[in-house]
Amino acid sequence: MAKTTGKIILAVVIFLLVICLFNSFYTVQEDQYVCLVRFEKIIETTGEAGLHMKVPFIDQVKIFPKAIMLYDINPSEVLTSDKQNMTVDSYILWKIDDPRRFYQSLGTIPVAEQRLDALTYNALKNVMGTLAQADIINMDSGSERNTIYDGIATTVSNLAETYGIHVVDVKIKRFDLPEANEQAVYNRMISERRQIAEKYSADGEYEASIIRNQVDKEVNILISNAKAQAAALEAEGEAEYMRRLAAAYDTEDKKDFYEFTLALDALKASLNGDEKTLILDKESPLGRFLLRQ
Repeated sequence: MAKTTGKIILAVVIFLLVICLFNSFYTVQEDQYVCLVRFEKIIETTGEAGLHMKVPFIDQVKIFPKAIMLYDINPSEVLTSDKQNMTVDSYILWKIDDPRRFYQSLGTIPVAEQRLDALTYNALKNVMGTLAQADIINMDSGSERNTIYDGIATTVSNLAETYGIHVVDVKIKRFDLPEANEQAVYNRMISERRQIAEKYSADGEYEASIIRNQVDKEVNILISNAKAQAAALEAEGEAEYMRRLAAAYDTEDKKDFYEFTLALDALKASLNGDEKTLILDKESPLGRFLLRQ
């Protein structure tokens, strides 16, 4: 009986030793931090991957991720400098930078997300309180709004360092307008776009009138120059004609013949109707030519 009891005790001892042995080791993954806690006090912090030892049943292993985490913040309302309510929907990218400080100040991921939620909301509220609604909702380049976002991210990151957290970025997914003033803002934006369009149209008409006036001026100059050249050519032709005519009829007989042909042409033009009777004064140029012996 004693021998059997001894075997049982030995088996129990061996079993307990095996359990203690297995409980004396813990594994750290590549993407993990581990804080070893003994009686609520951190005795070791490591991020080195591999197998590590601890005191069984006394030391507790607290595991935290190294990776960047995304926390989607619930939409919240902020007030602009011109006293307009806006709903901001944002998210934050963060990671644990100092696991010891993180565990001592926050302890768990859900608590950290609650704290980041509050920090981000306060930063958004403070920044948006310095801006008018028109500075946020407009047609300007997105780079200007990125400057605002960068400032918010920097503010939250500086505050989160106290908790061993590094804030990688804070992004605003969208700004929503409350239904009460949404239509008013849209109408204002439509009115601004219409004014811009009217200005572009007026500037275009002004430029077009300048171009038309310039073209009309150039056309008038071209026409005037063409008419002057035509008149000069016509005068030159008339002068050449008269010169050749004078050269052709340079004797008295030739002049008389030329005058006679002109008289015949005049007579022919006068007898172009049904009436073939022509009354001439014998002293007229045509009469003198016809009555000449």
